Amino acid sequence: MKTGRGGDETLAAGEPARHIPVLLDEVLAALRPAPGSLFIDGTFGAGGYTRALLATPDTRVLAIDRDPNAIRDGAALVNEMDGRLILAQGRFSDLGKIAEQHGFAGFDGITLDVGVSSMQIDEAARGFSFRFDGPLDMRMEQSGRSAADILNLASDEEIADILYHYGEERASRRIARAIVHDRQTTPFTTTRQLAGLLERILPSKPTEIHPATRTFQALRIAVNDELGELARALASAEAMLKPGGRLAIVSFHSLEDRIVKQFFSLRSGRGRAQSRLLPGEPIPPQPTFEVPGGQPIVAGEIEIARNPRARSAKLRMAIRTTNPALGVDPGVAALASLPTRTPPTRPQPSRDARTR
Repeated sequence: MKTGRGGDETLAAGEPARHIPVLLDEVLAALRPAPGSLFIDGTFGAGGYTRALLATPDTRVLAIDRDPNAIRDGAALVNEMDGRLILAQGRFSDLGKIAEQHGFAGFDGITLDVGVSSMQIDEAARGFSFRFDGPLDMRMEQSGRSAADILNLASDEEIADILYHYGEERASRRIARAIVHDRQTTPFTTTRQLAGLLERILPSKPTEIHPATRTFQALRIAVNDELGELARALASAEAMLKPGGRLAIVSFHSLEDRIVKQFFSLRSGRGRAQSRLLPGEPIPPQPTFEVPGGQPIVAGEIEIARNPRARSAKLRMAIRTTNPALGVDPGVAALASLPTRTPPTRPQPSRDARTR
């Protein structure tokens, strides 16, 4: 079964909440699998959603995950499904390309469970969690720039922007200055080292979240470009769904949910004025999705008691119309990006000074 995803670091007493797919019944209700349907599970994890979709006779699933460990561990399920499951390593922003490579087009449903999986969090060597001492890595694909690279090489301005915009950390500048100061003598290499700095400069009460929570979330998002991946994946899913196809997205914090909500709002024409256009005003595109009411859908008390990580999960879904796909929306993409810093301009010398 698929592991619940999200950024929560706290767990109920006892064993970690492993292999529990979040909002599974609600996701299935949103996707409505029917015999012979074709689906994409863009965040395979431990296969919870995929296995549930394949429980309907003759369904087929193209499952994607950027973590090579998930691909390795999913091989047994691929064999068990006898040709009904294809498991591909890659980013869900490339789901259209991956589908074409395997000869698929026109999906009945696509689902994404956004964020880090509890399998990744619970493995100290991956460096996602401050609950364990491990290398400051956080790379889902196990390649590219790591969290340690950011902390040791980025400017204090970039570090502060990452912490503020991706972690909503109010003390971002103070933390960034402390990181740059400390790395001059001892480069950052371990999760315990970073957590210790945050505990030192951000004292907290026992009833509050751990002072490292927001910083670790922000670094993970930056390392993996999670918000940019989500913005691009939504546009890719729009292009790959057939008319009447269903898109179900489970997110775990406000940054992800804001992107999904904005995308569905723009693509459904929600809030668009119905009055006549002014002369020269461009005709707005036709809606590419219908968005049913009653959203977001959240976990109930029974599920939260069974899997504490479900408490922050939000499900949003939409149904594809017959209108052409529109591609990545600039406004949605902007929500996923750090603000662009304008380099300071050097003052020009006066005319008198230039002629001396």
